[in-house]
Amino acid sequence: MTIAIAAAVGLLIVLLIIGIYRHQRLLRDRAQLMRDAVRHHDFSFRLPTKGLLFGELALQNALNDMGHEIEKLVAHNEVESWQRLTRVLTHEIMNATTPIRSISQAYLSNPDIKDTPYEEGIKAIYDTSTGLSTFVNSYRKLTQLQDPVMKNLELKDFFQSISSLYLDLKWEIDVEDDIYLRADENMLRQVFINLTKNAIEANAKKIGIKYIRETSAIQISNDGHVIPDDVAREIFIPFFTTKQSGSGIGLSLSRQMLLKQRLILRLADYSAPGYNVTFLLE
Repeated sequence: MTIAIAAAVGLLIVLLIIGIYRHQRLLRDRAQLMRDAVRHHDFSFRLPTKGLLFGELALQNALNDMGHEIEKLVAHNEVESWQRLTRVLTHEIMNATTPIRSISQAYLSNPDIKDTPYEEGIKAIYDTSTGLSTFVNSYRKLTQLQDPVMKNLELKDFFQSISSLYLDLKWEIDVEDDIYLRADENMLRQVFINLTKNAIEANAKKIGIKYIRETSAIQISNDGHVIPDDVAREIFIPFFTTKQSGSGIGLSLSRQMLLKQRLILRLADYSAPGYNVTFLLE
């Protein structure tokens, strides 16, 4: 009997050691995954919590939440940097173009210039400076956003109102009744209109919107052209565009409007089933 008890105790100790080793290896692998995520500036990680003890579970949940907050902070800092650059550029460009526009306008109103060979050249200078001024003014929107007016929006009704604007698209709205989001309605509408227009320009025929209750995130998907990896890294940079007639401020402006509401818009690593592109609003 003593030998049997000793054997059982020995087996129990061996199993305990194996269990502790496997658990520590699990923790080591998680630490490496998080280290890789931070190294690659991927703060959207959410590592699973299965198999963790209560203290480790609380720590992992805190780290998962922290990653989301860090992503918001990084995006906010990027936005502020671009806003400062935009303010400087628009100020300098306007300082240069305003006198050119004024002088050329004065020459065009001079009777001695009318119907002379100089008129066409001066008019070209005036039109170019006017166009440049209009162009710069459009970018001032990036630095002159109003403070949001927050209220509780019922998401299903909100998304149905957006879908009614684009009846040629097939909409799949998977949002339960009585799901609310505290946001600025006008800003949020502009964000979804920007995303819809981009999808249409990418030849999308179908748009899907899904509310994920576990993370309180909203998936916005479309079946348009896949966004290449090299383009995906740049899409939220102001003025970046792959379109011949694009302004490059739609997604950047959308992200800025959401950041003012403590929300973030990002491109998902993997698209939702049945779609080619998925954005996440969190």
